[in-house]
Amino acid sequence: MISTDITIIGGGCVGLTAAIGLANNGFNVTVVDAASDHTELTTPELRVSAISAASENIFRALGNWQHLDQSRFAPYTKMSVWDKDSFGKIEFDSAQISEPRLGHIIENNNIRNSLITLARSHANIQLLFDNKVNSLHTTNNQQNQTQQVYITLEDGTPIISKLLVAADGAHSWVRKQLKTPMVFSDYDHHALVATIQTTEPHQACARQVFLNTGPLALLPLQITGQDQEQNLEPNQCSIVWSSSPEHVQQLKDMTEQEFNQSITAATDSVLGPITLTSQRVSYPLTMRYAKQWVNQGVIFMGDAAHTIHPLAGLGMNLGLLDAASLVQVLATPTLLSAEKSGELNKQLRKYQGWRKAEAQTYIAAMAALKSLFEGDNKFKKLIRGFGLLITNKTDVVKHKIIQQAMGITGDLPDLAKVKDTI
Repeated sequence: MISTDITIIGGGCVGLTAAIGLANNGFNVTVVDAASDHTELTTPELRVSAISAASENIFRALGNWQHLDQSRFAPYTKMSVWDKDSFGKIEFDSAQISEPRLGHIIENNNIRNSLITLARSHANIQLLFDNKVNSLHTTNNQQNQTQQVYITLEDGTPIISKLLVAADGAHSWVRKQLKTPMVFSDYDHHALVATIQTTEPHQACARQVFLNTGPLALLPLQITGQDQEQNLEPNQCSIVWSSSPEHVQQLKDMTEQEFNQSITAATDSVLGPITLTSQRVSYPLTMRYAKQWVNQGVIFMGDAAHTIHPLAGLGMNLGLLDAASLVQVLATPTLLSAEKSGELNKQLRKYQGWRKAEAQTYIAAMAALKSLFEGDNKFKKLIRGFGLLITNKTDVVKHKIIQQAMGITGDLPDLAKVKDTI
């Protein structure tokens, strides 16, 4: 039997971030994940994230930033957003608010590898990869108001802990076991992801065009080793094309030449002719929101608690803020003692209220943006065009939007506030 303070089911970026932060606070943490412990990075990964300044601060504070493969992520200093069917356009530049960058585009597995490297060196963390969970039970001692969570691995190994963190993704096994009530809303969109090569260099600019059918994002990737040797400008991007399931299937069924022509036209050739350099993968987009984020000694975070439309690139960042917030409210292992049960419940309620409010805000905002920029309604086009035009010429509003995109405003956990001095 394994006895630990906190068990985390889900060894992805969010779960590992929580594990390292909680271990730094003195908790003994066990991480369980069905996946393997390391991913070799070769060709550009299809799943990337736009890591905000707040998330970068979290990684720097924990110490895994230095373990990232620095040759495989791209800082971006500019953003360009435009409406395909109107005159609306807005551009952002980090220099406008005296910041060195707006964020970084990083492959998810690059982040995960760096967190695993750091976690393996931590005396308070036990990593159990290639392990599936077979059962989960919770108990509540009414006499001293303490809880315990029991899980059993497929190989029969039992694990007992005071708390369990569910960071096991959008289709959370833990959430299903506890029958945690959820709010669902189908966005009626699928997202197509792929890697492309552009004729013109991307100039460290993240671009997004709103089409009638949905948004298309072009996220700048780091230059390859060959480009570095030849002193070439970077011209690879990761794309996320959100559209109806039928349209996404059409895009997947196209020949490479047809797809290249379609995406070049969709982006108004801002980067010249585009060439597909990877497979095309798609997945459905659904809004999910757990009604309970703390349930019978189980704490939900990341995609296990919420999923939103990727049009603003917030998914990973929201999950990392969940992890940093839990680290802040669980500041000491003494909270797990019977004498502190009341304080523990208070802190967990604080976490739930804090993070639920944040998720609700962004879920509503994404739904509103999707509705505003979708379709060919002439009135909405007019609103979009004037809205983007006026915003682009109003520095105060633009600065606030930039700061929001960087994740450096709002009720941030302390780890996300660490000032970048590097």
